[in-house]
Amino acid sequence: MPFETIQKDPATFRVPPNFTSYEEERANFSWERALSGLDGLPGGGLNIAYEAVDRHGTGPRASKVAFRTLDEQGRSTDLSYAELRRLTNRFANLLNGLGVGRGETVFTLLGRVPELYITALGALKNGSVVSPLFSAFGPDPVCQRLQLGDARVLVTTALQYKRKIEPRRHELPGLKHVLLVDGGRHPTPETLDLHALLDEAADEFEIVPTQAEDLALLHFTSGTTGTPKGAMHVHGAVLTHYMSGRYALDLHPDDIYWCTADPGWVTGTSYGIVAPLANGLTMIVDSGDFEARRWYRMLAEQGVTVWYTAPTALRMLARAGEALAREQDLSKLRFIASVGEPLNPEVVVWGQQTLGIPIHDNWWQTETGGIMIANFAATEIRPGSMGRPLPGIDATVLV
Repeated sequence: MPFETIQKDPATFRVPPNFTSYEEERANFSWERALSGLDGLPGGGLNIAYEAVDRHGTGPRASKVAFRTLDEQGRSTDLSYAELRRLTNRFANLLNGLGVGRGETVFTLLGRVPELYITALGALKNGSVVSPLFSAFGPDPVCQRLQLGDARVLVTTALQYKRKIEPRRHELPGLKHVLLVDGGRHPTPETLDLHALLDEAADEFEIVPTQAEDLALLHFTSGTTGTPKGAMHVHGAVLTHYMSGRYALDLHPDDIYWCTADPGWVTGTSYGIVAPLANGLTMIVDSGDFEARRWYRMLAEQGVTVWYTAPTALRMLARAGEALAREQDLSKLRFIASVGEPLNPEVVVWGQQTLGIPIHDNWWQTETGGIMIANFAATEIRPGSMGRPLPGIDATVLV
């Protein structure tokens, strides 16, 4: 049976949407004007980490929480923008001290832990290229990607290293340094203790003057149809991350935002690191696995306002039953988006009926690096439709 279009009245929204008329916003959009939302490096140029961290860490948002990381027991670690600036400066100085320079690739093989975010943003400050790996990968896909990306540095755990890297390190002659986040507890002769090096590094760092077209991020496709392909994204991509966060996810500076995507995939970087920080909001980072009751509790206890997740997770929540959702106060949640696979219409309607708001589908891929098509906060939703192109984006079907 056909699903009815879900209409919205922007006048009833708790927070006014970033735009109310799609046609007007699209007609008036220009990338030049959008660029005014970023600061640019003080001496000229553009750097993702500066836009995501430093411009906030030295400004009015310095004391605001950038990341709140929760472990499986619910214990939290907060990092303010000022603290994130200091720690990412330290990592940049660490790389510089190791002789790792501009354009050299720094890989991560980590879960959702603070060290991953410090590594990624600190490496970008150094002008290095960041390539995150999915921590559940086995030795073969990890080694293959390290070879394809010409890895110079890998940041990981002792267990991951012993299982996946150590037996094959001879196949990676370019890999000069392996930094262990738990190296103090599990030292090995051929690795370095990340925290010991961070403790020795200086708090201040002058960001390498990268330009918009300088390489910043290297994401690999899944490799399901052959050799994984590396998608290269430049520092100028931060403009797409910033703008699509405002358009497709309706991000506002006062939002509490939760992206459930693993940082080893492009969503977990573009919208699990860059977009929320570039928009200056607070992000929840959950290091645990999916469990329906705990996820509902996190949404309520953390006061999440914008939630970006996957259709599979939403289908599992729907199967868990409406009563479980009713156990928690989810009244602060105002916008839900979903990506990564087709979103079936039934889940869109389930969101409206059970959570009080529909699920907003969107479309993009590793190669684009940012959302291209979306269902927007203020526009109607046709369940089963991925939405319309973002302002500034033209979409067409080639046959």
